[in-house]
Amino acid sequence: MTMPTTLMQRAHDEAVRDDTPKLPDKPTRRSFTAEYKLRMVAEYDACVGDGDKGALLRREGLYSSHITEWRRARDNAAQGALSASQRKSKVNPETAALEKANKRIERLEEDLKKHKLALDIAGKAHALLEMLAESATDDSAGTTRPGRKPKP
Repeated sequence: MTMPTTLMQRAHDEAVRDDTPKLPDKPTRRSFTAEYKLRMVAEYDACVGDGDKGALLRREGLYSSHITEWRRARDNAAQGALSASQRKSKVNPETAALEKANKRIERLEEDLKKHKLALDIAGKAHALLEMLAESATDDSAGTTRPGRKPKP
């Protein structure tokens, strides 16, 4: 076993000294204003030459998915502004409850029709099976075994 030399001790002390560089704080996401987004979408759409769109994206440090998302948001906002004038008036809670009850009644009546039809089909199937069973017993009574005469 060897004892650490002063050279090794000094190297260790320098490696763990207090003035070591510290890691930066957690990086924050970039945020873009609405005006910037609209301007970038307009510039991107205005690009016509080969490589112009890529050059714009590289210059601004953007991805094509940014433009796609911003364009979609712009279009949805425009549609929302157009449909805002077509808002429904507030519905009375009693009227809403009545509409809900009427829809439930309609759904239950449809279910009742289906169940009645299923019962009707089951009844007809039962009658058919009874007829087949009776005809099978009638046929077996009239048949004879080989070597025997039928009973009068």
